[in-house]
Amino acid sequence: MADTDILPPDNPQHADASLRPADEALHLTGEIKEEGVFASLVSSFRDVFFPVKLPPLVLQSKPVAVVDPMATKRSPASTAGAVALHVVAILLIALLIAHQVHIAPPVKKTMVLTDIVPPPPPPVAPRPSQIGGGGGQHDLAPVTQGHLPKLAQQQIVPPKAPPTIAPKLAVEPTVVVQPDLKMANNTMPNIGAPNSTLKGFSMGNGNGSGIGSGNGNGIGPGSGGNTGGGVMHPGGAVKAPIPIFTPDPEFSEEARKAKFSGNVVVYLWVDEQGNPSHIKVSRGVGMGLDEKAIEAVRQYKFKPAMLNGKPVKVDMYVEVNFQIF
Repeated sequence: MADTDILPPDNPQHADASLRPADEALHLTGEIKEEGVFASLVSSFRDVFFPVKLPPLVLQSKPVAVVDPMATKRSPASTAGAVALHVVAILLIALLIAHQVHIAPPVKKTMVLTDIVPPPPPPVAPRPSQIGGGGGQHDLAPVTQGHLPKLAQQQIVPPKAPPTIAPKLAVEPTVVVQPDLKMANNTMPNIGAPNSTLKGFSMGNGNGSGIGSGNGNGIGPGSGGNTGGGVMHPGGAVKAPIPIFTPDPEFSEEARKAKFSGNVVVYLWVDEQGNPSHIKVSRGVGMGLDEKAIEAVRQYKFKPAMLNGKPVKVDMYVEVNFQIF
């Protein structure tokens, strides 16, 4: 490599080379040859395509051992001590837990045999002493006091006032009342109503062939046979009506919007043809369902109640169910 010496300027006014005129040249010592454009182009072409092979570099440096400042020196004794302390701590914790946890012995199950006693039968409701109905005759005066005639399911001879002439064929008079009914009676010689306060011989001022102010062959007010007023009630010898056509009730708009449901109890009469009448609500729920229940019951059709093989008029209760599914 050639050495190049840069000489200081001769005087301070020539210190800045940029202020010198273009025709002045630097006087540098050394061998610097100015090449032409063609020579520079040829030299660059030769360096690119035919470079000069330099001798291989020989590595003459050697590695030097350096102490790692981040490395820590561990002692085998300290490591063994740390491991021993950890083992002792784990054993102490295990012993403490084992001392606190107690394993309970399994519970022995003992079977106790008990006698299963069947529930007692439901109590039988006593038969009502008044199951509806009544009777009377065409006398002018109300029924007078006396003993009851024979109770029978079929009437052959109605009770009458004592005749002036004794009948040739004596037949005991009867009224149509269930024989199993328990009714108050007395031992008076004439026939009449035991609860009457009148004296004399009168079977009542009603219609029919019974005793009292009713219309029928029973006792007391009411119609038809039996006693108790009103029409007959199902029970005993009176077989209840059997529904044969029960259309579903319609919901009222108010109950449908409120999604309301319930049961309406309706009272009605069932005549000898099985048609309902005298319909009224016995227990209502409101929301317009009571009226809908009456409309549904009016369309009901029954097999009429029977007494001694004959259809009779009775009263009864039905429950109309309104349920939203």
